[in-house]
Amino acid sequence: MKFECVYIPIGVGTFHLESAQKEYESSVSALKEIQADIKYPEEMLLTIDKLEAFLGTVSPDLVIVQNVTFANGAYISEIARRFDCPVLLWALREPAVDGGRLRLNSLTGAFSAGNALSALGRRYGYVFGSPNEKAVKSKINSYISTARLKKSMKGLKLLQIGHTPQGFGFGRAGDSEMLKNFGVTLDSIEARELIDRAKGYTDADAADYLEKARGCIKCLSDIPEKNVSDFAKLYKAYYEYCAENGVGAIASRCWPDFFTSYGTPVCAVLAMLNDMNIPSACEADAYGALSMYAAQFLTGSPAFFGDPVSMDEAENTVTFWHCGTAACSLARRDTGAVAGVHCNRKIGPTLEFGCKPCEKATVLRIGKKPDGAFRIFVCTGEILDKPKQFTGTSLVVKTSAPCAEIISKAVIGGWEPHFAVGYGDISGELEALGAMFGIEVERF
Repeated sequence: MKFECVYIPIGVGTFHLESAQKEYESSVSALKEIQADIKYPEEMLLTIDKLEAFLGTVSPDLVIVQNVTFANGAYISEIARRFDCPVLLWALREPAVDGGRLRLNSLTGAFSAGNALSALGRRYGYVFGSPNEKAVKSKINSYISTARLKKSMKGLKLLQIGHTPQGFGFGRAGDSEMLKNFGVTLDSIEARELIDRAKGYTDADAADYLEKARGCIKCLSDIPEKNVSDFAKLYKAYYEYCAENGVGAIASRCWPDFFTSYGTPVCAVLAMLNDMNIPSACEADAYGALSMYAAQFLTGSPAFFGDPVSMDEAENTVTFWHCGTAACSLARRDTGAVAGVHCNRKIGPTLEFGCKPCEKATVLRIGKKPDGAFRIFVCTGEILDKPKQFTGTSLVVKTSAPCAEIISKAVIGGWEPHFAVGYGDISGELEALGAMFGIEVERF
């Protein structure tokens, strides 16, 4: 999907233009390091006429508006009038504080722009500092990544397969609700449609899918042959439905249907799809799947999906677990992804492994408050080098904050029991996402 990021340096000609020009040139160089194809004007836009002329040449998905000098609210108002896209305001440091002339007055310009955008009811981000500052580059990079995610969500089709089980209503989503709040298209089908499709395949039809699975999952030969064959057929049914219908994420019903009506669990199917860049949550948790999608998009790696099931205060860790749907690529190198049976139903194949470690990780959840308003759970930490904790797939996070406080606040706060865990620190991006969508972000 094409993404257009535009740098708009605004100001007026009555300040110290030599200093402004240096900041403009440094800013262009810094932005090109972050976004090679960023669009920008050949000169600073120091009049409304020049601004209007440049705006007519671009179609941005994100604008980075920098006050190279002070500019009044008319500049940002013209930008807001033309484009309904995320805005990042950038205020520069004064080049020198020496008792002499105020060279740029950029910070006041940011106040002016922020005041105008707020009056127009527009959301925006803000960064302060010089182009060569590491924190400034990091903030800009995060904002660009988040704007990409926001645009990607507008093109996302999320498939809800079947209904949430009794007592799991927190995972339900309405199509208009999903579209209104996130721009995501929600499609829904019954689980039996994919079960019937899978039942219609022969072993030969699904042979390629079985071969691919054998290349990722160890010990499939320990599972009854019919279950392995039926898993491959279901894998084919799910993947081909997604391909035919442009599905980018899945929230699938699992129990009891796939045990009672099909005889083989869907767990390993979802694991395979997670490794094929189709984030797939079980128990038909639509917002769990959306959380996984955000984590995968921002980290470039499959996200783990699971319940917080155990806590060790002395170690400051929380264990996340589920029946066996984690992407095979997340498995520890010493074990790999191993086939097993469902912890309750004793039918396979599911996945069995502890997840590989990672120095930086983010636990997240796009969830709801009791009044229906959306919010985002964000917690950072480290994924430890731990073996499988329980039957199924598990991941142990050493949290940055005290784990007992995090869990207590989350339970008292009424958070859903499903979370995504991303391989990387994407906390800044998630805060920016909340700002773009007007959703509260709770840092733990």
